[in-house]
Amino acid sequence: MAEKKSRGGQGRNRRPPRNDRKPPLYAAVDLGTNNCRLLVAAPTRNGFNVVDSHSQIARLGEGLEHSGRLSEAAMDRAFNALEAIAKKLKAKRVGHVRCIATEACRKAENGAEFIEQIRERTGLTFKIIGAQEEARLALIGCHNLIDDDARSVLVLDIGGGSTELSLVDAEKARGDGLDGMLKRAPIKAWTSIPLGVVTLTEAFSHLNEEEAYPAMLERARSYVDAWAGKHDIRALLADKTSHIIGTSGTVTCVAGVHFGLERYRRDLVDGQWMDHDGCYATMDALIEAGPEGRAEYPTIGEDRAGLMLAGCALMDAVWSIAPHARMRVADRGLREGLLLSMMKGPKRKRSRGGRKRRPRQKNGGNAAEAKS
Repeated sequence: MAEKKSRGGQGRNRRPPRNDRKPPLYAAVDLGTNNCRLLVAAPTRNGFNVVDSHSQIARLGEGLEHSGRLSEAAMDRAFNALEAIAKKLKAKRVGHVRCIATEACRKAENGAEFIEQIRERTGLTFKIIGAQEEARLALIGCHNLIDDDARSVLVLDIGGGSTELSLVDAEKARGDGLDGMLKRAPIKAWTSIPLGVVTLTEAFSHLNEEEAYPAMLERARSYVDAWAGKHDIRALLADKTSHIIGTSGTVTCVAGVHFGLERYRRDLVDGQWMDHDGCYATMDALIEAGPEGRAEYPTIGEDRAGLMLAGCALMDAVWSIAPHARMRVADRGLREGLLLSMMKGPKRKRSRGGRKRRPRQKNGGNAAEAKS
């Protein structure tokens, strides 16, 4: 018997040496008002390498402004997107997952109930984060796009249901580095405007586009100007070194048209600069093109064509408080900030086994560990 046990100890069940194992995978899932997005990455010394990504328009906030609730159709679209994401996480054996929900779930009467339904149906545990945390994570995600000479930077994050603005002390951000920023983001002033591309589009859907755009712009400016006046933002951004970082689908879509791309390429957009007059000419062309004309641009397409009018109005309103400033395009933001905070920030305690135990379901059970 002893001999048999000895042979078993050296058999095929022995684990391979640990030094050839791949680095652990991390994933960030962002359930927004318009999009549902996933980013999977492996940590490196200076950041991370993207392993996989997924983006699916779910229009979760459709009709929310009028009803105050997430509709059944909208939730079904989100479930469809999240089930696809859960399968990806399971297939790649991702060990560290954080799932966050933003404005639509913050605002909806049934937002918390929907989050629980997601957990039961997909095994993914979401946390509804506040607007300030959303702004902080967006800044962390694009921290290395702060120009070396800038004194102040305005981070613009246009979402589907809200728009976050953060005035950043650029000198402190560079001095503290990522480690310092993860502990305390150097934000001088911030606000969350309750207008995004979905909510602003729906608010003026009863008007034709010729009438809707000036109405959208006036509404957006009323919020931006009030915040700017309260914190003297114009004066703080008056320095010629100051600039804007634009992180959103709206900004990257406008940039794709601005740079004349025949198809969207992140490497030709992320980190690039747009000057005020040149970008305004691009936005004017998009406004004049109408929804059908905008859909023909390869970096916009049909899904985003109807939302670009509102997106341009929000960009216009924000840029008006610093018209001399250039805008740096960020095809990064919330998800990247979430990944960096997981990889480089304070470590969270993990339960033994690293995964919440749930009863097996017919659809395969828990898809991935999800931390909030």
